[in-house]
Amino acid sequence: MSASDNQNLKGAIVGMCNPLLDICADVDTDFLKKYVRRYGLKANDAILASEEHVPLFDDMVKKYTVKYIAGGAGQNALRGAQRLLPAGATTFIGCISNDKYGQEITNAAKKDGLKPLYMIDEAKPTGTCALLITGTDRSLVANLAAANSYDVKHLRQPENWSSIEAAQYYYITGFFLTVSPASIMEVAKHAHAQGKTFMMNVSAPFTPEFYKANWEEVMPYVDVLFGNETEAEAWSKNFGYETSDLSQIARRIADLPKLNAAKPRTVIITHGDKATLVAVQGQADVTTFPVNPVPKAEIVDTNGAGDAFVAGFLGQYVQGKPLSTSVECGHWLASQVIRESGASYPDKLAHFEA
Repeated sequence: MSASDNQNLKGAIVGMCNPLLDICADVDTDFLKKYVRRYGLKANDAILASEEHVPLFDDMVKKYTVKYIAGGAGQNALRGAQRLLPAGATTFIGCISNDKYGQEITNAAKKDGLKPLYMIDEAKPTGTCALLITGTDRSLVANLAAANSYDVKHLRQPENWSSIEAAQYYYITGFFLTVSPASIMEVAKHAHAQGKTFMMNVSAPFTPEFYKANWEEVMPYVDVLFGNETEAEAWSKNFGYETSDLSQIARRIADLPKLNAAKPRTVIITHGDKATLVAVQGQADVTTFPVNPVPKAEIVDTNGAGDAFVAGFLGQYVQGKPLSTSVECGHWLASQVIRESGASYPDKLAHFEA
C-alpha cells in the first residue's frame, strides 16, 4: 500500500455503538440455569440488563475468575479492523463515564489504534457486559449505564462532526438503536447525501423484535447489513417473512426498498462454522462462502467471533478489495479470535493471505 493510499484511509471508518467493559468468565451450567430460571437467560443469547439483573455481575466476580476486556460489539469490530489497516483509519463514538473503567476503555482503545470520541456522562458509571461462557456457548447481559446516555448533540459538535465528514464508511450496530436512533439517522442521511457507504449489524434477536419501526426507518439507507442465523430468523419472524430459510431471508432483506439504487444493498448472514450467505440487491442468486472449521480442540471461546468477522471484512472492504476477499478475511479473523478467551485479538496476528 502506497503512502497516498495510507493517507486516503486516514479516518476512513467511523463506528458507533455502546462502549462496555466486558466481564468475562467460564461458568458452570448450573450457574447459567439459575439465571435461566430467574430471568430467561439462554446460552448464545444477548439481553439488556434491568434492575433485577444487577446481582448477576457481583455473583460472577465472587464465584469465578473473571477477565476484563474493553468491549462493546462496535468497538470490538473496529479494534480488529484497525489491526488490518494503516494507522489512524478508525474512529469510534459512544458514551462512557470518567471512572476507572472509562479510563481503562479509553486506554485500550488508543492502544489498539482507535481514535475514541467518547461523550462523558459523569452521573452514571461506565457500562459493563457480563459474558457467561459455557463450553463454546456464550450469553451476554449488557448493563448500558453511561453508554445509554449518548446524545445526538455530542455528534453535532463541530470537532466530532468533522470526523463524520472525513469518513467514507460508517459501521453502526443494532444495539445503538436502543440508545440514539437520532444519531444513526443523521449519519445515514449524511452517507446517502454524499454517496458514502453506510453499514449496520442486526446485533441481537431483540432488535428486530422491539425496534422494528427504527429498522424500517433506517433500512432504505443501509448499504451493507450483517447478521447471524438467529438474528436473521428473528428478523423473518418479526417482519412476517414466514420462512426460516436463511437464503430466502437474506434475499428479502437485500431487496427491501433502498434510496440509492446505484449502490445495491449487500446482506451478509454468518452461521457459525456453516457457510456464510451473501445476498446482493437485484441478484437472484445468494452466494455461499464455506467456512474452514477450527478444530474443536482449538476453540477456546466463540464470544466475539461475529465482531471479528465484521472486523476482517471491514479491513479489506474499505481498501477496495472484492466482496469475496472481504468475506474470507472475516472468516480468517474470526478463526483467530475463537482461539482466544473473550473478544480478544491475538497479541501477534498472523498476516492474512487472500
